[in-house]
Amino acid sequence: MNTVKVLIEGYAKINLDGTWDATCSTTLIDTGKLKIIMDPGCNRKLLLKALKNEGLKTGDIDYVFISHYHPDHCLLIGIFENATVFDSIQYQKGPVGGETPEHLPETDIQIIKTPGHAPEHASLLVPTNKGKILVGADVFWWAEGVKPTLELDFPDDFASDMGELKKSRKKALEISDWIIPGHGKTLKVK
Repeated sequence: MNTVKVLIEGYAKINLDGTWDATCSTTLIDTGKLKIIMDPGCNRKLLLKALKNEGLKTGDIDYVFISHYHPDHCLLIGIFENATVFDSIQYQKGPVGGETPEHLPETDIQIIKTPGHAPEHASLLVPTNKGKILVGADVFWWAEGVKPTLELDFPDDFASDMGELKKSRKKALEISDWIIPGHGKTLKVK
C-alpha cells in the first residue's frame, strides 16, 4: 500500500520589503516499488536534508511530479538524475517523452487536473491505509500567520482564474479524505 510523507512542510512569508520567502510542500510517495517526489520546491538545502533523513539520495527517486510551474514548486526538478518527470500534460525522461496518462505508470495514483491557481495545475490522489490523500499543491495554500481553511472562496492572490480554482477546490474536497496543501499543514477533509 502507498505511503505518503511530507518531507518539507511548505511555507510562505512576506518580508518587510515585500519580497517572499517561500518554498512549497515537498511530498514523498512510496508505492513499495517506486519512490515519487511531488513538487521538489526551491530550497535545495532543506530538500537534500529531508532526503538524507529518509536514507535517500537524489538518484533513488523514480518519478518527480510537478503540480505547476511557479518557481517555488519546480526549481529543483533537475537534481533527480534518474527520475521521469511528469506534469499534467506530458512526461520526460532524458530526451524521451510523451503524453501523461491518467495514472502514474505502474501505480494506482491518479493525476487530477486542478486548474485555477495556474492553468496547468494538477494534483495527485493517493490511496493509502489512512484514506485518500490529495497532494493538492496550491489548490489550497496559506501564508504564514493565516488560519488554514478549506473554504472554496478563500482568496488566492496568485490565481490565474478564481472561478476555476473554486471548481478545483470543490472537486478536491469531494474526492479526498486528507489534503496536503502547497504551503501549510495537512488538513483532514472528512
